[in-house]
Amino acid sequence: MKNISIVIPLLNEEESIPELIEWIERVMNENHYSYEIIIVDDGSTDNSWEIITKLNAQNPDIKGVRFRRNYGKSAALNEGFSKAQGEVVITMDADLQDSPDEIPDLYKMIREDGYDLVSGWKKVRHDNTITKNLPSKLYNMVNRKLSGLKLHDMNCGLKAYNLEVVKNIEVYGEMHRYIPVLAKNVGFKKIGEKVVQHRARKYGKTKFGLERFVNGFLDLLTLTFVGRFSKKPMHFFGVWGVLFFFLGFCASLSIGIHKLWVLYHGGHAPLVTSSPYFYLAILCMILGVQLFLAGFLGELISRESRDRNLYSVKEVIGL
Repeated sequence: MKNISIVIPLLNEEESIPELIEWIERVMNENHYSYEIIIVDDGSTDNSWEIITKLNAQNPDIKGVRFRRNYGKSAALNEGFSKAQGEVVITMDADLQDSPDEIPDLYKMIREDGYDLVSGWKKVRHDNTITKNLPSKLYNMVNRKLSGLKLHDMNCGLKAYNLEVVKNIEVYGEMHRYIPVLAKNVGFKKIGEKVVQHRARKYGKTKFGLERFVNGFLDLLTLTFVGRFSKKPMHFFGVWGVLFFFLGFCASLSIGIHKLWVLYHGGHAPLVTSSPYFYLAILCMILGVQLFLAGFLGELISRESRDRNLYSVKEVIGL
């Protein structure tokens, strides 16, 4: 088994690939690591794949995967994780903003300090403050509150993993931003971070825009909900369903009792349906029934998933 697998997702980075690979090879050789470099070409339209092919011919430890079209960074990482065989898996971006000189320390934190996952923290950034730095700080603050992970830079591409972690998570959609949360949801608890060097982009331009913050926040809400309630949906939908139904029922009952009270004392009571509160009460009861049914259906789906044994198993003995 190799000491390190380095997974590099890329899209149109032909200028930076040779320099990055040369830098990685130098660090690996200086530290006497056995290694493999898995470069995942996410549908590049430039000469990236041709360069990867030449690098492989020079060094068989450099491996490549090429997508037919652009699927996104999450798909590229997931494919790289499926191919990785090193004791420690390290991910980094191909734009030379992540420094390979950080690899030895990241490797030691996994192998010697016992971390399951170590996320890089670009404490000093070389991005535009208005369009990247400030939104990134706000974004990560929200992430910490919702996920419970005290990481300052959840979206940093430079991360290190125990091999067991990458074999037990599935990175899909745009969930590459939340790999630490995915690992936490599976059951890996020792997740840390390390301050890493952030370098200014040397070639080309960024492939991500401001829309990633909106999409990322929506993905975090989805991941938070799925992580907490995917195996017990009734605990969410059922509680809210019962609450709405109870409020609606109590409101309807109070409207009816009020009318009977007025009639009993000889007063003139308007029709129940003339009160706007009656319709709000009915709406609450309908919402309550629908939420409860959603929870019930979710439980049926969850039970089917459990029957198919989709859990992450840490150890098996005697089989």
